[in-house]
Amino acid sequence: MSLSPARGPRRQHSIQAYAQVGLQTEVFSASPERLITLLFNGAQAAILKARLYMENGNIEGRGMSLSKAIDIVDSGLKASVDKTTGGELANNLIATYELIIRNLLLANLNNDLDKLALAERMLVDIASAWREAVDPLPTEAIAG
Repeated sequence: MSLSPARGPRRQHSIQAYAQVGLQTEVFSASPERLITLLFNGAQAAILKARLYMENGNIEGRGMSLSKAIDIVDSGLKASVDKTTGGELANNLIATYELIIRNLLLANLNNDLDKLALAERMLVDIASAWREAVDPLPTEAIAG
């Protein structure tokens, strides 16, 4: 008895299920610092999808992707800022996240690639600083 590899929609479903399990495993075993990195990764992926949908005129896909990015930034990244111990830096970071959210909303509302690019650049800058300061790649991942 031989098994044939999955093809078409069944293959896509298998790939998505495998990726979901991998992400769940990474989330459950992640440090708080790595969880923030995963949030950045998710927001950036959603913005990338939104850009592709925007360029292809897919309004529904654009809206869903931007809603996901907004939710990650608002309910994940912004909500994780420690206002008690963070002081002025925390307040500035929250204000920056709110500006990112505003630009994502305007990008969706007006089908505006410039607003999307601005939000993405801001998010990438914060994510880069986070990775460098708090969650750098392990040395073996760089050497690999």
